[in-house]
Amino acid sequence: MRFYSLLAAAKINLYLEIVGSRPDGFHELIMVMQSVSLCDRVTVRSIGIDEIRVRCDHPLVPADETNLAYRAAALVVEQFPGVMAKLGGVEITIEKQIPVGAGLAGGSSNAAAVLVGLDLLWNLGLTQSELQELGAVLGSDIPFCVSGGTAIATGRGEQLDPLPGIDDLHLVLAKYESEFVSTPWAYKTYQAQYGTTYLADAQSWQERQSQVRSGEIVTAVSHRNPKELGQHLYNDFEKVVLPAHPKTAALKTAMADLGGMGTLMSGSGPSVFTLAESEAAAEALATKLRAALPDSDLGVWTARFVSGGVQLDG
Repeated sequence: MRFYSLLAAAKINLYLEIVGSRPDGFHELIMVMQSVSLCDRVTVRSIGIDEIRVRCDHPLVPADETNLAYRAAALVVEQFPGVMAKLGGVEITIEKQIPVGAGLAGGSSNAAAVLVGLDLLWNLGLTQSELQELGAVLGSDIPFCVSGGTAIATGRGEQLDPLPGIDDLHLVLAKYESEFVSTPWAYKTYQAQYGTTYLADAQSWQERQSQVRSGEIVTAVSHRNPKELGQHLYNDFEKVVLPAHPKTAALKTAMADLGGMGTLMSGSGPSVFTLAESEAAAEALATKLRAALPDSDLGVWTARFVSGGVQLDG
């Protein structure tokens, strides 16, 4: 049976601002997103029956239709009637390295890999833009996970403008395995506390986007200046997540004290990252963190910035 194995990169948010509440029920966002080398391996394999099957080696990842990877395959089948009857079904195998429920878009990256893999497996001939449009039906992060690299994301996160990447910038990622943050809760809580600061209309959103595009964070990325970038990391979700999750707040403080180039919670958390100027510096920071917080519940990883999202494995 034919198969394709793909690497699905995690993403971090270098900048995340919640601008307003949209008529469609989502939030208007301005983000700078970055792919990193921490990745899952997703294999799509033809099977002889008309079914979608999902297998995963992580006990917290569902293997049914609630899994975004399953939903991605089901969407392709829906959009291309007859393809499964003609070419057979698919088995999706997910080998997890990206921590679950971490604000690193692990589920979204898996779904993106399924879209790319099925395009290859079933010879659909889709462009990257078409794959991203399909992904946007399922989740706001999926279009970015398809292309990856460095990008400004606006709208609900699905509208992307690529930025020049900062090659080989390294980082340390950490998350308490038992800590989880509900993204809907984070949005609801943020709106309850800060909704009065929301901009009210599309013109105001566009003006704010222009300000960010010409501002310090995008300038630092465009100039490929890691130290300047580290000084301008920002995430609105920290205002509500860190007070409600003291372990994650303490983790961020401990990581910031280690001497990296900048520390931030990614997405709605609870993962935290610290930037480092080299692989050796990242490994040294990770060693210091494990010594400072000797807790078996704490997962620590090192990674680097990468220029792509979903890539063929080998």
